[in-house]
Amino acid sequence: MNNVSQIIKVGLAEIKLARPPQILRTSGLGSCVGVVVYDEQNSIAAMAHVMLPDSSLARDKHLRTGKYADTAVQLLKDILREHGSNPKNLKAKIAGGSQMFQFQTDNEMMRIGKRNVEAVKERLHQLGIELVSEDVGGNVGRTIEFNPETFVLTVRKVNGGIIEI
Repeated sequence: MNNVSQIIKVGLAEIKLARPPQILRTSGLGSCVGVVVYDEQNSIAAMAHVMLPDSSLARDKHLRTGKYADTAVQLLKDILREHGSNPKNLKAKIAGGSQMFQFQTDNEMMRIGKRNVEAVKERLHQLGIELVSEDVGGNVGRTIEFNPETFVLTVRKVNGGIIEI
């Protein structure tokens, strides 16, 4: 088997799993949050592209669980457990949650990025998953890649360079 990485693209409201040499990637993170939950002992990771903070906002009875912070983080944990991970070994990294538009109001409902980040962090805490690092907020879009072999999350910011967390 060759050592060339295989990119697994995670779209809006999707959740996908990867093992080396696969790499998880999602792009278009504005107010959305990319959430990676991983298990170093088993070299496995799952990524969600979260769009909204709470599934109670859903209008449709056919819920897209990857779309909401509360349901996506739970599903990440469940998927990893189904693939042999011990929930006690799980860690997380997040990026995104920008405020992409300026509003002339103090209405917190309009601050979706901030609310998404808070909801993801709260759900990780509730599930006992350690948040190891983050690159959140600001007003720029991001593309992220996670390597389940090195456990590095690479964050590419629009007009802002590249960082590894």
